[in-house]
Order: sequence, then C-alpha cells, then structure tokens
Amino acid sequence: MLGRYTYATLFAIAAAGMFAGTAFAQGKHDEEHTKGQVPFGPSETMKMDQPGVKPGVPVMSKKEFDEATKIYFQRCAGCHGVLRKGATGKALTPDITRKLGMEHLVDFITYGSPGGMPNWGTSGDLTKDQIDIMARYVMQDPPLPPEYGLEDMKATWKVHVPVAKRPTKKMNDWNIENLFSVTLRDSGEIALIDGDNYEIKSIIKTGYAVHISRISASGRYLFTTGRDARINLIDLWMNPPTTVAEIDTGIEARSVETSKMKGWEDKYAISGTYWPPQFVIMDGDTLEPLKIVGTRGMTVGTQEYHPEPRVAAIVASHFKPEFVVNVKETGQVLMVDYSDLKNLKITTIEAARFLHDGGFDSTGRYFLVAANASNKVAVIDTKEGKLAALVETGPTPHPGRGANFVHPKYGPVWGTSHLGDDTVALIGTDPVKHPKNAWKLVQTLEGQGGGSLFIKTHKKSHHLYVDSPLNPDDDIMRSIAVFDINNLDKEYKVLPIAEWAGLKEGAQRVVQGEFNKQGTEIWFSVWNAKNQESAIVVVDDATLKPKKIIKDKRLITPTGKFNVFNTQNDVY
Repeated sequence: MLGRYTYATLFAIAAAGMFAGTAFAQGKHDEEHTKGQVPFGPSETMKMDQPGVKPGVPVMSKKEFDEATKIYFQRCAGCHGVLRKGATGKALTPDITRKLGMEHLVDFITYGSPGGMPNWGTSGDLTKDQIDIMARYVMQDPPLPPEYGLEDMKATWKVHVPVAKRPTKKMNDWNIENLFSVTLRDSGEIALIDGDNYEIKSIIKTGYAVHISRISASGRYLFTTGRDARINLIDLWMNPPTTVAEIDTGIEARSVETSKMKGWEDKYAISGTYWPPQFVIMDGDTLEPLKIVGTRGMTVGTQEYHPEPRVAAIVASHFKPEFVVNVKETGQVLMVDYSDLKNLKITTIEAARFLHDGGFDSTGRYFLVAANASNKVAVIDTKEGKLAALVETGPTPHPGRGANFVHPKYGPVWGTSHLGDDTVALIGTDPVKHPKNAWKLVQTLEGQGGGSLFIKTHKKSHHLYVDSPLNPDDDIMRSIAVFDINNLDKEYKVLPIAEWAGLKEGAQRVVQGEFNKQGTEIWFSVWNAKNQESAIVVVDDATLKPKKIIKDKRLITPTGKFNVFNTQNDVY
C-alpha cells in the first residue's frame, strides 16, 4: 500500500524532480576527500576516500559511511550515477539534497514514486536505520572512485580452464537451447534452469546482481556481467557447465556482448562499465583484456564536457564487424570496428541523452535504444552506420530489449513501456513496405501504471506482456498486463502472477517476462528480499493460466531470465 502518501502527492513529488530511479539500477574531487578508506560496492575490493565533515551536513561514522557506500552502489548508482549527477534518476548532488533536508529524503526513500523510484522502506528492502543512513549519505560530497586500467584488470583475470583443455564437443545431455540463465540478484549467482522440465540444473557463482546474460554467436559460451563489473565466461559444453574464465573490468557495469558478424563469431567480447566510464574489448575465449577505450567527452546538443559518461547497452552488429556501444550521459552511439584493434576505428553517432537499453527490430538491422531521460527512442541503422530517427515517446522509456510484432494496421512495430507513466509506445519499423509508418509513433496503449521495466512478446504469440515492478501500488507491481496483439483496442487482461506464486510475505515484485524457445510459455520472476521466499511463475501463453510454479530455497531474489536460444538469436 501507499502508506500516508497518495498518488497525487507522489506524482507531485516526482514532478518536482527529486528522485526517479529503478531497482535495476544506477563533483569535483576536493582536498577534503582524504580521510579514511572505505569498501567500494558489494565486492569490497575497491577503496574510496570518505569525505570530511562539513558544517551543516549530518555527521556519519566510518562504519555508517562504509555501509551507505555499499548500499548506494548496489541499489542506487545505476540510476543516479556514481558521482550522483543523475541520468534515469534525478541528480543527488549535495546542493540539491541538503536543501531537501533529512525528513524529506527519508520520506521519499521510504515511499518511492510512480515515476520509478522504488519504495525502499515500505517494501522491506531497507530498514529504518538504513534509510536514515542513506538520507545522510546523499547529503555528503560524493566520494570519487579510483580509475581502473589494464594492470588492474589483469590482476583480476583468471583462466580456470585453458582453451586446450576444454571439450571439442558438447559433453552433457542438457537441452542447452531451451536453458534459462536466471539472475539471483542478491546472492551473486545465476541459476541454470531446464526449460523443458523446470529443473534447476546448476547454481553458478558470478558477480553481484548480474544485469544481463549474453550468449556467444556459436551458442557455446554464456557471458554474465555483475553490477560490480565481474565478467564470467561459462562453457555450456562442459559437464556440468562451468566458469572457465573471469575478470573484473571496472567497479560498476551493466553490459557485456560478443562478436556476432560472420567470420568473427566468438572471437571477441566487450564489457562496458559505469565506472570508470570506458569499455574494454577482450579475447572471446579467455577474457584477456586487449583494448580499453575511455568515453569521457562532450554531450550531444550542448557540447559540454561530462566526467562520467557511462556505457549502457552494447549489441553486436550482424552487418559489420562492429559493436554498437551506447554512452548514457553524452547521448552518443559508438560504432566500434573490431576488425583492427591496433588501428581502432570508431564512428560516433549523435543520438540523445540519456541512452540506456534497447533492442533490434525484427530484421536485425536497426537498433532502437531508449534515451530515457530525454523521453525518446533513437533508431540506429547498423548497416549504414548512422542515425535513422529520433522518436518521441512517453516519459522515461524502459524497454529492456523491447518487443517486435506485426501490427494489424501499421505493419511491423517495436514497442517500449515506460517508467514514468502507464503507456506503451509502438514505433513503426518497416521503411520498405510501410514507409509512412517507419520510425513514427503509430499507437500508444494505456497500461496498468508506471514503473514498468520490461515488455515482451514472441513471434509465435499474439500476446504482449508488460510488467510494472516499480509501481508503488501493491496490486500493480505484483501483476502483469497482457494485450491482444490482434485486437489492441481491447482492454488488457491482468494476470495476478504473485497471487499464483502463493508467497506469504514480501514486496513480491513481478518482473521480466521471458519466453521459452518454442514461444509457448512465458516465465516471470516474483522478486522478494534476500531473506524472503521468491518464485518463478511459468504462464501458458495459449490459456494465460499458470503452468508451473518454481520454488526452491536456492532461488534467492530471482530477477532477469535469459533463454539461451532467444538471447543468442535476438528473439524478442
């Protein structure tokens, strides 16, 4: 429930521009940043300077500052930025937070907003003491994290199984193509679950809060990136599948990808980091770091220098030996030609701030990426290497990979839902047979409410699924809206996913639908706190009824799910 905050109050606060972040998330370093070294993030392997005491700023002990730093980089930095300058979420720099004051900050962290700020207190994710610490923390000067170069990366690089000792054929009897890689967020693991019989085949230790699992072009290797920038390379041919190499590519990250162009399959991998602002190209078989490129530079439009342009989504082009690297704060898309790392060529495309996530259209030629703080979707032509369009959508689009389907009136479209309101935006994607509709907002659907993170369909399904896990209303965040693609004027159906899971306590946020290979069923996570029971609900796409409830004490905070076949082939 909303507690003492009404919807009107929450929307007013959100509009006033305090916080607006997501749970899947996101200053000048002065001379006072010299006192004490603190653990950085969940891995506690990095060190940062604690700011000194300033008049009028709440005092924090070193223990409190350490705890707050860890919470901030686990929960908040993805949206508000390492330096707290904002992106998807609003800026939390001291000039803003000190004016808001303790009481205001405590209330907003506790209750959240329909614009995407999670209700950290009423959901039970943070205790009252932790909320008090966080309110004081964001009033401090942001500590500056250290840089992270080649020497730092190589110090963490481990090849557990050399290439020569890996199998030359698949050694297990798993149906790898219908395997699901499921993020176990707060335990720093993934679960490999059989999509045929729903059996948890293996639990593999990874970085903290895996943001995405990517599959190599050959389908053999599974790559994961934790929010702590730990990359795991998992060989799915081994019996059982095992991490064969790992590396820390920075301090915070969200993206990993492998080369997909014909003739370059599995040769390279790339990791983009939130901190430091850079990306690194690695050997695809071993994760050896080969080339690091910084992304600090000028923003589109205003052409002002930005010290923290974080690397968001990365995809691999199917038309050229290029990685499509999206730089959040500068609003630039970098087409990185990996055919010659010694003489690296990068085409810079001006898009819009702040680039976040996105996916290909149904042809695989055009990449549509949400510039969510600009309320736009940028369309990148990966064949021609240029911007095809900027499309206005609703407030704060957040598509995940988006959803491709054939609209009964407008032809092929790609859809995104939004953090900021209840709409679903449909964009025409066929410049050949439907040129009048191409790269235009052809229809807007009204959904359940704001706080959506993912939208999903499948070429064999006539349903469009929209989650709302960050909506502060219990009923909305615990359910899914389903549209009939063949009759989009018809009211959506509501699936009570959390109710079907039968959990006894917790926030029970329902998040990220993922289809099986056959497109006959869709899986949803029912996401609770680490010390509470969570579940995965499998829905029959034909009947929209629960088909299987997966419960296991090892399913700790399940969030993202990635079907091997769909991920390998960009099916969404």
